[in-house]
Amino acid sequence: MSIQHEKIKELVERRASARMGGGQKRIDAQHSKGKFTARERIAMLLDEGSFEEFDMFVQHRCNNFGMEKTKFDGDGVVTGMGTVDGRLVYVFAQDFTVAGGSMSETMAQKICKVMDMAVRNGAPFIGINDSGGARIQEGICSLAGFGEIFERNILASGVIPQISGIFGPCAGGAVYSPALTDFTVMIKDTSYMFLTGPGVVKTVTGETVTQEELGGASVHGTKSGVAHFAAENEQEGIATIKALLCFLPSNNREHAPFVETNDPAGRVDDALNEIIPDNPNKAYDMYQVIGSMVDDGKFLEVHQSWAKNIIVGFAHMNGRSVGIVANQPKILAGVLDINASRKAARFVRFCDAFNIPLVTLVDVPGFLCGTQQEYGGIITHGAKLLYAYGEATVPKVTVTLRKSYGGAHITMSCKQLRGDINYAWPSANIAVMGAEGAVEILKNIEAKEYNDLFCNPYNAASYGYVDDVIEPRNTRFRVIRALEQLAEKKQENPWKKHDNLPL
Repeated sequence: MSIQHEKIKELVERRASARMGGGQKRIDAQHSKGKFTARERIAMLLDEGSFEEFDMFVQHRCNNFGMEKTKFDGDGVVTGMGTVDGRLVYVFAQDFTVAGGSMSETMAQKICKVMDMAVRNGAPFIGINDSGGARIQEGICSLAGFGEIFERNILASGVIPQISGIFGPCAGGAVYSPALTDFTVMIKDTSYMFLTGPGVVKTVTGETVTQEELGGASVHGTKSGVAHFAAENEQEGIATIKALLCFLPSNNREHAPFVETNDPAGRVDDALNEIIPDNPNKAYDMYQVIGSMVDDGKFLEVHQSWAKNIIVGFAHMNGRSVGIVANQPKILAGVLDINASRKAARFVRFCDAFNIPLVTLVDVPGFLCGTQQEYGGIITHGAKLLYAYGEATVPKVTVTLRKSYGGAHITMSCKQLRGDINYAWPSANIAVMGAEGAVEILKNIEAKEYNDLFCNPYNAASYGYVDDVIEPRNTRFRVIRALEQLAEKKQENPWKKHDNLPL
């Protein structure tokens, strides 16, 4: 065999060894936990044959505690580029079979390289986390690696979409990279996120808690809001990431891809004419309204199980990607509280950063009252949503279905926050408050007098605060026509280094 053939043989063998990560025994252990390997996850995510791997032969440089005796090509993370539905993306997947996927200096350098490429080439960045945390043997170098990644998450924010998949443990400082990205997908029962584990919690606070109770997908999907999506298994988690990407542009200079539909723009739905109950205190389901409006009834909800009194998510309307924000009368009467304000504000700001028009469906009786909300800072948190809508320069179409009272009316993309097209259904009540509250304060008026004046959309329409009162059955057509009118909208905010939104 010639020297050249020997070198090629060595390359082929070394590649095969690198692809085995920590070896078959550790791969089997990963599978026994119901988890896929880093390479299997990348294969599920990317179009077949599109993956181009970088830094396959990188090894760690640590000589502490005998680490020099154990080295693996790739050093616990697989990085590279590929396509999803033909569109370029950059990706990393931590390999738990190598040193528990722990963060080393060289792992961080590999991740930072593809992050820099993603920003430079204007493509989404997807990170799949499955790691035991910092590689303790490397000391401060591991922490420095985290810091390098975080800085890039920050600088890439609003430039390219960043998506984190939590497909195993993600603890300590490692949690902050997903927290800095746009969307986080967790897997039920096999993934968790927390700053300090159950052992430390027990020592410091005396609490006894399991990993799942402390930071599982169910906790972060329902209680903290840290997870935007909680998938049943890894296949569903990967499918969620792919579904999300189809609504997003590749970067902040582009528009989201157009998706062909056979759903007629002029389709009407007579059921919407009957959906608002005669009793103003009776609930209805806002999902019915959303499903009626969007293309083919398809809606990708974000934060489905957290702060359910407000609904946010993505859909297409006549092929165009839109972000939908809607009060949900079935939960807490659709009131705005701390969590709902935080949830919607973050979503509105994401859509604005990536040129995705906003469609807002309003049925809001106000902000939630009480000491718990006031002590928790409802004023500041409510101001986040107010700020997000007022700052947004993307097309904004608002439809008021029923109640729109007080400060909550202003907050939900009203005309004064530069709402472009503001529609109302005939059932809309746009006022400082409901009739009952007004009568309590203004002793010299009757409820009927107040109702006649404000419990309709025409008073607001008389001032031009509502652009038109529309028949509910025509909502899809009217919103689509408004969006098409606004497709080339140009609006800029005053120059500033950055804003100072109420954090």
